[in-house]
Amino acid sequence: MNDRVIRLLEFDKIRERLARFAAFSASRELALALQPEPTLPAAERAQQAAEDARTLLRLKPTFSIGGARDVRAPARQAALGGLVEPLALLDIAATLAAARQTRGLLTRLADQLPVLSEIASDLVDCSALEDEIARCIGRRGEVLDSASAPLARIRAELRAAHDQLRARLDHYLASPLGKTVLQEPIVTVREGRYVVPVKADFKGQVRGIVHDVSASGATVFLEPLEIVEMNNRWRELQLEEEREIERILRRISADVGDQAPAIVADVEILAAIDLELAKARYAEALHAVRPRLTPSSGTWRLDLRDARHPLLGERVVPISVELTSDEFVLVITGPNTGGKTVALKTVGLLTLMALAGMPIPAADGSTVPAFRGVAADIGDEQSIEQSLSTFSSHIGAIVDILRDASPATLVLLDELGAGTDPVEGSALARALLAHLVRRRIPTIATTHYSEVKVFAHTTPGVRNASVEFDPLTLAPTYRLVIGTPGASNALAIATRLGLAPEIIDEARALLSPTDAEIERLLADLQRERDALAAERQRVAEAAAAAEAERTRLADALATVERDRDRLVEEIRSEALREADELLRVLQRAAAVATERPSIQTVAEAAAELAAARQAFVRRVRRPSHPRRPPPRPRPLRVGDPVHLRRLGQTGELVALFPEREEAEVRLGAMKTRVPLRDLEPMSAQDAAREHRRAHQERRTTLPPLPNSPGVQLDLRGRRVDEVYEALDRYLNDAYLTGLSEVRVVHGKGTGALRQVVRTHLAAHPLVRDWAPAALTEGGEGATIAKLAV
Repeated sequence: MNDRVIRLLEFDKIRERLARFAAFSASRELALALQPEPTLPAAERAQQAAEDARTLLRLKPTFSIGGARDVRAPARQAALGGLVEPLALLDIAATLAAARQTRGLLTRLADQLPVLSEIASDLVDCSALEDEIARCIGRRGEVLDSASAPLARIRAELRAAHDQLRARLDHYLASPLGKTVLQEPIVTVREGRYVVPVKADFKGQVRGIVHDVSASGATVFLEPLEIVEMNNRWRELQLEEEREIERILRRISADVGDQAPAIVADVEILAAIDLELAKARYAEALHAVRPRLTPSSGTWRLDLRDARHPLLGERVVPISVELTSDEFVLVITGPNTGGKTVALKTVGLLTLMALAGMPIPAADGSTVPAFRGVAADIGDEQSIEQSLSTFSSHIGAIVDILRDASPATLVLLDELGAGTDPVEGSALARALLAHLVRRRIPTIATTHYSEVKVFAHTTPGVRNASVEFDPLTLAPTYRLVIGTPGASNALAIATRLGLAPEIIDEARALLSPTDAEIERLLADLQRERDALAAERQRVAEAAAAAEAERTRLADALATVERDRDRLVEEIRSEALREADELLRVLQRAAAVATERPSIQTVAEAAAELAAARQAFVRRVRRPSHPRRPPPRPRPLRVGDPVHLRRLGQTGELVALFPEREEAEVRLGAMKTRVPLRDLEPMSAQDAAREHRRAHQERRTTLPPLPNSPGVQLDLRGRRVDEVYEALDRYLNDAYLTGLSEVRVVHGKGTGALRQVVRTHLAAHPLVRDWAPAALTEGGEGATIAKLAV
C-alpha cells in the first residue's frame, strides 16, 4: 500500500494506537508495520485470526504472552559464538516458557480458535534448554551452585577461606597492637583485598602492604603481612569462580546458539499471536465488529453501517455509506465544515482496517470488498519547494491515481476540480468522473459544483449524497444522506459567522437564476425528505406500539388459558385419585373375601368398577369447552408437535408433501401419512401437557381383573423349566385377584422339586413369606406362600 495513502487516511495513527496494546517489542514492530492484505483469502484469514483472539480473551480474560521478550539479538549473537549474559538467558527462558504455554493452550482450544491454533502449532518446544537455564541461573541473574560440581566446590572453599580471613582480621583488631595503631577498629576492601585503616604515624610499626591513603593523609590502608597469604588464597578462589562461571555461561550460550533458529522463530510467532491479541483489545476499546469481506469483482457491495471514524472519539456522528457494482461512484456535496472530508476518510480508513484484519467501528452487517488497492487525494498538499499550487498538487496526484487504478481499486477524491477557475474546475470534475465511470472504477468524490450534482443525478452508475445541514441552527449535523445532493449553504454559513446582512443580500442578488433555482429545488427536496423521514418515524412508532399492545394481549390471553388449564388439570387429577382410592378399597375387600365362595362375585364387581372408572377418565380427559386457537399460528414445520383430529392422538411431524397436501407423522414407533387438513399445530406447552395426561392414564388405568386361579397349584410331575413359568403365572394371577395366601403342591420325592419351588418363592417379589404346609395339608409335600397384597 502506498505510504502516501497510509498517511492521508491516517492509518499510520491507527497502527500507533494498535501498538499500545502489544505486550512486547517484537509485536509492537509488527503493529507499526501492519499493511492491508493484498488478496481476499489473506484478508479473511487475518480477520478470523483477530476473531479468534477476541474469543480467546472471552474464554481466558487474563491470558497474555507478557513473559515473552524479543530475544532474537542474543540468540543470533550466541549462534555466532558470542557469550550471552545471565539476564539475557533468563529472558530467553521466559520466552521459551511463554511459547510452550501458548502452544499448549491454543492446541487445546483448536476447535474454537482455528487460525490462532494453526499459527501456534509452529512454535518449537525447547523445554530442555529452558530447564537447563532454570537449573543454572537464579531469578536475579546469578549463576547457581547447581550449575556445575566444580563451581559448588570452589564456592565452598571460597566461603571457608573468607571465614578464616575475617576471623584472623577480627583477632588483629582486638589485639593490643591493633588497638594502638588503627585509626578505627574496622576492616575495609581496597583493590579486591581486605585492609585495615592504620594511623599514618604508626605505619612503620606495622609490617604489611600499603594499598591506599586517605585524602587527608592521616590514614593508611594497609594489608598486614600476616594475612597476605590468606588474602591471596581468597583472591585466587574468586578468580577461579569467575573462570568457572564464564565456562558455564559459554556452555549454555552454545546451547542457545544451537537452538537460535527455533528461538527466533518462536519470538516471531509469539509476536504474530500477540498482534492478534492487540487487535482484539483495540477492537473492544472501539466497540468494533468483524466486517464481512467479499470479492471486489463481479457483483460486489461496499456497505458501511453506522461507521465511526476511530480517531474522533465516542461523540463522532456515525455515517452509513453504500456502493455497489451497479452504482459505484458516489458524489458527496454540502457546505464546508459539514463533514465531507471526514466521511471520505472514514470510508477509506475502515476499508484499510478491514483488509488489514482489524475489526472496524461500525454496525453488524457491514460489508467491505477486498479491493486490491485504495488511492486517495485528500487535503491541501501544495509544495513551496516544488513550486506547486494546490490545484497543481491535486492534478499531479490524480494523474498518478488514474495511471495505476483499476476496477479493483477504491478511489477517494476530495474537492474535485477545486483550486482553479470554477467553470473550468467544474468541467474538469465532470470529465474526470465520466472517465472513472467508463473504466468502472469505484470512486467517492466530494465537490461544491452544482453542475457535478446534476451530472451525478443524470449519469447511470453515479449517485448523489450530501452532508446534512440544519437550516434552523445554520449548523452542520455531520450526517451523510445518500441519494440527495447538498446545497453549499455558503450564504447561510456567512450569515451565521456574522457577515454584514447588506453584503449577504447583495451576494444573493448576484446569483445566477439557474444557481438560485437549483438551490431552491435542493431546499425543497430537503424539506420533503425531512417530512418523509418524520412520517416514516411516526409510522414506525405506531407500528411498534401496535405490536407491543398485541404482544400484551396475547400474553394476557395465554395467562388466562394457563390458569384455566391448571384448574381443569387439578380437578381431573383429584377425580382420578378418588377413583383409584375406590378401586383400592374394593381390592382390599376382595382380598379379605378370598376364602369365601363369593370371591368370583367380588372380582366381577371390581371389573365393573374398573370399567366405570375408565369411562370416567374418558369423560374428564379434556376440558368441556374448546381451546381458543393461538393468536397468530405459524406454518407447520418438520419437528413440530401436531394433533391428529380424526385419530385423536398427538404425534411429531416428520415430513411435508405440499404438492399432494399430505404429511408424514410419527405416532410412537409407527409412521403414517395423513391429509394436511387433519393436522392441528400444537405449542410445546400443549404437547408436554398431552404427554403428561397420556402418562397419567397409563399409570392409573388398570386392566380388568383376571379370573381367580384358585388357592392351590399342583406342580407334581413337571420339569424344572416348566415349574418356573407355571409358578410365575400362578403367582401373578393370584396377586391380581387379591389372594393373600396360596398352597403349592410339589410332592416329597427326592426333595429336588421342593427345593426349586421354595428357592424361587424366597426370591419372588410378590411373595411376602413362605412356610411348609401343616401335616394335615401335606407336610413337606406342599408349601404355603403368603402374598404381598
